[in-house]
Amino acid sequence: MTESPRTEEVDVMRAVTFTQFGGPDVLTVDERPIPEVPAGHVRVRVQAAAVHPLDVVARAGWLGPMVPPGPTYVLGVDAAGTVDAIGPGTSGFDVGQPVLAMSNWPETKVGTQAEFVVLPAAFLAPAPAGVAPAAAATLPLNAHAAAQALRILGLGAGDRIAVTGAAGAIGAFAVQLARHQGLDVVAVAAPEDEPYLTGLGATFVARGADPADAVRKSVPSGVDGLLDAASVGFAAIGAVRDGGLFVAVTPPGVPPSERGIGVGLVQARADGAELTELVGLVESGRLDLRVARTFPFERAAEAHTILAKGGFRGGIVLVTAPDPNPETA
Repeated sequence: MTESPRTEEVDVMRAVTFTQFGGPDVLTVDERPIPEVPAGHVRVRVQAAAVHPLDVVARAGWLGPMVPPGPTYVLGVDAAGTVDAIGPGTSGFDVGQPVLAMSNWPETKVGTQAEFVVLPAAFLAPAPAGVAPAAAATLPLNAHAAAQALRILGLGAGDRIAVTGAAGAIGAFAVQLARHQGLDVVAVAAPEDEPYLTGLGATFVARGADPADAVRKSVPSGVDGLLDAASVGFAAIGAVRDGGLFVAVTPPGVPPSERGIGVGLVQARADGAELTELVGLVESGRLDLRVARTFPFERAAEAHTILAKGGFRGGIVLVTAPDPNPETA
């Protein structure tokens, strides 16, 4: 990974970019103009930005026409930082205020892995009090995905939901939000995750070659809904009762409907009002934020490599200033 030479100009910022598709080595720390702030927008001085599978597939060129070759792209969907500037006619935030935000990157290509990012004020929320930026940055995309998937499922208190990948980035938020909503949760994950998930109040089921059969052993009649955070797809739909609901988190994980089961796909969208509610759940102790490891921008390639390997619990986060007490994967 390379880093462009720094200049003394004050109108530029450092950002994690790529100009060609490939492995982690195509990433570079480049200098870009600090963006202006139009009406209805807020400029955030970024302190931490999570790294997601979306960043990996975009960098690798797997998003097809959504990310055409040629331009310089700044990666990143989540940001934790402070308000740096406010656009004309924009209210609700103050300069210097700690905030969280999500960017609808596949559409706008506005990346958060930069020292500054400009986003619509409607995408922002006040940051959770007393939470370090690296931990806060793990919240927006994954918690939005979990919350919006649960909304698609539309289950009520006392209903049973199964969550695959229940200890992962989206799955863990889904388990906690579902329990908060009064759902009975069957959490499908690796054996080593059992203490964590039972501690969240879920019924644990060890993942295996036949997740549907494993869930049915716990709930013979089938669950009312399933959130497939592990992208198991067709192998998991058998866990759902006739006429139930199945929601996938990636397009390849959407199985054909069977037995009257409704099948859907969640595509997380930025929503400042929802993010504010999620922040409130963090502050009340109902949502747990986990950081696996932090990296400075210059080690973004290493962060991508670790993310692709998997085997960790918690977010991989890039920080604009070195973390004096980095956690290890």
